[in-house]
Amino acid sequence: MSDDRLIVALDVPNALEGLQLAQQLGETVSFYKIGLGMLTGGGLALANELKQDHGKRIFLDMKLFDIGATVEAAVRGLAQFDLDFLTVHGDPHVVRAAKEGASGSDLKILAVTILTSLDRQDLDDSLIQTGDIPDLVTTRAGRAFDAGADGVIASPNEAAMIRALPEATGRLIVTPGVRPAGADLGDQKRVATPAGAISNGVDHIVVGRPVWQANDPRAAAQAIVTEMQAA
Repeated sequence: MSDDRLIVALDVPNALEGLQLAQQLGETVSFYKIGLGMLTGGGLALANELKQDHGKRIFLDMKLFDIGATVEAAVRGLAQFDLDFLTVHGDPHVVRAAKEGASGSDLKILAVTILTSLDRQDLDDSLIQTGDIPDLVTTRAGRAFDAGADGVIASPNEAAMIRALPEATGRLIVTPGVRPAGADLGDQKRVATPAGAISNGVDHIVVGRPVWQANDPRAAAQAIVTEMQAA
């Protein structure tokens, strides 16, 4: 049985492979993420097919960032596809513009705090202000909520701090950087297990490679669901 707290990232080259994977996973998975890597491979068409023909929920991970008018126009166009989640960068002006573009639809705007593939050295290299990552993430999350974000993207390590914010009441926390025990971390640096993430107050976890690179993706997804439900 599926559990929509698990979002499987369809980080495969094109829509055909994404559809094949979704068919292989069947009823085990009800929620999928489609990101930038799939965009030129038919990602929007796949999102529409999975939503309209197969009844799946869809998280479009675009991480939009631009001037407000451009973000608003882009989100308004994407809102026509009847999708569930869309990511934008967590800067307040971006969040406000995205919410305006999504008005009149059920599309939830999720604000990216700090990518889970980054550590303090990466932030230093990018001239991001000093400070511990959990504190920076929590501050960005609070500002995004104040700007109207329906939820945030953050690592599971910061989820408990975000959940404790008064502004987080009724808002979503969605976490990439989730790896089953013993799984390869890949390019993720701030990670937790599915059970650990759920225990920290996360609403949805995003898992990609540990599912679609498994010898039996359906069994891998089911194992994650079982672990979450036991948390």
